[in-house]
Amino acid sequence: LWGAIDAESKLLLAVEIGDRSLATAQRVVHTVVSVLAMGVVPLFVSDQLAAYGKALLTHYGEWVEQRREGRRRKRRWMPLPALRYAQVVKRRTRRRLVGVTQRVVYGTWESVRETLRAVGPRVNTSSIERVNRTLRAHVAALVRRGEHVAKSEAGVARQAVLVQGYYNLCLPHGSLREELPRPIPTKGTGSRKKWRQRTPGMAAGIADHVWKMSELLLFRVPPWRQQVAV
Repeated sequence: LWGAIDAESKLLLAVEIGDRSLATAQRVVHTVVSVLAMGVVPLFVSDQLAAYGKALLTHYGEWVEQRREGRRRKRRWMPLPALRYAQVVKRRTRRRLVGVTQRVVYGTWESVRETLRAVGPRVNTSSIERVNRTLRAHVAALVRRGEHVAKSEAGVARQAVLVQGYYNLCLPHGSLREELPRPIPTKGTGSRKKWRQRTPGMAAGIADHVWKMSELLLFRVPPWRQQVAV
């Protein structure tokens, strides 16, 4: 199970089912890039899997000519100056976690810390790890040590995408709630409503209310705009 999340709005950007290979990492990064605004290069944080760095370099790289004295100029594919990528490196001994460190792969520590001020003081992957637990709880075939059997990889992927929509639009997130300016009275003798629940979709600005599951299932997706050859 692969996933990508916006740590600030908690919006789940991509979900993929596949092995831990470069091909799957390329699909995940490509999906993330496709949903970002044009020209936006966010800070990326992941574990120490080498495929992430190669996939990011593929999408956020450019050809650079390197000058050499007395030699022919050589072009190399280098990361864009705006690309920032940090990793969480976990050290294990006999399957036990003995240490956690952070390292910057692309960019500088100063630029990484400047971006992290909005979401937290340290480089970590806690947001996506918590979402992995939520996805596994909602997709029966992904439950660890369960009795459910996945019929096919494509079927599991469809279930994961459905849960992605449910998570983004229908499931309120506790850390995203907003305090109401005035408490709203409730029916009966219950306490007044002090908070406005929000989903990741509301925090990201793509929804204005908490969707019902029926809204998600009945939503008509507009056709994908394609360029017509003249």
